[in-house]
Amino acid sequence: MNTSAQDSAPSDSATRPYMVESTVGGADRVPLWFMRQAGRSLPEYKRAREGTTMLESCLMPDLAAEITMQPVRRYGVDAAIFFSDIVVPLYAAGVGVDIKPGIGPVMDAPIRSLEAVRALPVLEAEQIDPVAKAVSKVRGELDDSVSLIGFAGAPFTLASYLVEGGPSRNHEHTKALMYSEPEVWDELMSSLASMTTHFLKAQIAAGADAIQLFDSWVGALDRADFERFVAPYSREVLSTPEIAAVPRTYFGVGTGELLSSISQLGVSTVGVDWRVPLDVAQTRVEGGKVLQGNLDPALLLADPDVLTAKVSEILDAGQRAINAGATGHVFNLGHGVLPDTNPDALARVVDTVHAFRSSRAY
Repeated sequence: MNTSAQDSAPSDSATRPYMVESTVGGADRVPLWFMRQAGRSLPEYKRAREGTTMLESCLMPDLAAEITMQPVRRYGVDAAIFFSDIVVPLYAAGVGVDIKPGIGPVMDAPIRSLEAVRALPVLEAEQIDPVAKAVSKVRGELDDSVSLIGFAGAPFTLASYLVEGGPSRNHEHTKALMYSEPEVWDELMSSLASMTTHFLKAQIAAGADAIQLFDSWVGALDRADFERFVAPYSREVLSTPEIAAVPRTYFGVGTGELLSSISQLGVSTVGVDWRVPLDVAQTRVEGGKVLQGNLDPALLLADPDVLTAKVSEILDAGQRAINAGATGHVFNLGHGVLPDTNPDALARVVDTVHAFRSSRAY
């Protein structure tokens, strides 16, 4: 079992079954994990988090490691997703941000000028040392058959929080800045790409076997805007040698019209939300990628028989996608676990997926 950053160098990640494209627990098994599996819906998470804020807990190595491990112990998923938050790099660097219950990340002040962009702090190694320690601790505790996925918010989603000052339905300030002051936008995105790269490299060096880049709000853009204002910076992150050496997933919500562009960013896996069936997504994804997804999280609250039937439908769609050229299917949700989800529903999904046998699961 790997217990150090040196032992868990990127080249070792390919030895973990979840990450080997030809075999996963035998060639016929579909691997799975859940976005937001660590936290929110788990009673043990709520007990562990008592007395700490979300952002504080992300920078407490022992606590972050414990929360990361909880769903692995409970469900037997094939990968742990490191417990963190999209805005942790901003918070660690010293940007004024807080996560408000029921709202999400809220900035002390929006960033909408060149002066404000140039005043953003640079993320230093010592500021994310607690993250590296937590990743190393988790990798040491995980069985060798379970992968550890590191993650970061993509530059666009970080930019949208900074420019809007918090969550936004229309992203009006973000789009206005992109169009009206493209030089300011480009400098902001370049700065955030550097921050994201630094954050992911630290996790990989500490033992993360793969990474996922979350671009939660990029579905607010059309394809032309994505290509001009977003893709160059996400591609910059994903092409960094240390990051390019491990499996890479890119996920955003409402990105059905962007799947072709996303597949050209230098990713191994394309995350698909629940709006597009996997076999349809395959026709939009270029280059033969692994597809990840895509159960609607709301269906975890449905009748158990309805849930099982929907999971089976997605597994069948994943098989059709593989038959049409996808290089694999990782079962996941089409977004994160909702707070009111009964943990037993996730256990039912795990049992259903692991019982499924495919002629070429991954």
